[in-house]
Amino acid sequence: MSSTTRRNFVIGGAAVPLLAACGNGLNSRASQRIDARVDTAIDFMYQEVPGTRELAMDAAGMLVMPLVTEAGFGIGGGYGRGALRINGATVDYYSAASGTFGLQIGAQQYAHTLFFMTEDALRAFRNSAGWSAGADVRYAVNSQGGTLGIDTTTLLDPVIAVIYGQAGLIVGATLEGTRYTRILP
Repeated sequence: MSSTTRRNFVIGGAAVPLLAACGNGLNSRASQRIDARVDTAIDFMYQEVPGTRELAMDAAGMLVMPLVTEAGFGIGGGYGRGALRINGATVDYYSAASGTFGLQIGAQQYAHTLFFMTEDALRAFRNSAGWSAGADVRYAVNSQGGTLGIDTTTLLDPVIAVIYGQAGLIVGATLEGTRYTRILP
């Protein structure tokens, strides 16, 4: 067997579980699975991250990514699927994909929610062909277990990100360079 054939075999074999995990086949129940995971993630976030319930009430909409998986060994990537909720109802489904290069090794999983604090920010997100998290995203973190690190100036930011439920070997989840794309589950 040549090395090219082996490489194709290994890459192809590694892709099969990823394709099966996507669950986007015909007559799949992917949207129901995503909605159930989003509901669970929201409940977890409200219980574990004080202040997020109030943040959700003030937001024009929120994108909930209940499970993002990242892995890397020099070159890395991440992927997850979630739902955009407006007034508590799912209006669209999105995927989040990222790629990284550099000194890294390990894997992690986490959930995150993007709170769109203005109608303009929500409209820009929904009307984009693919939206990337960048400098315009403000991170709100749990400060010393008390409350969410937000104040009146933070609430004026167009997009606030909360990362929670982290588990794995890579430390410090960030959304920089993550691209969000509307999907049909």
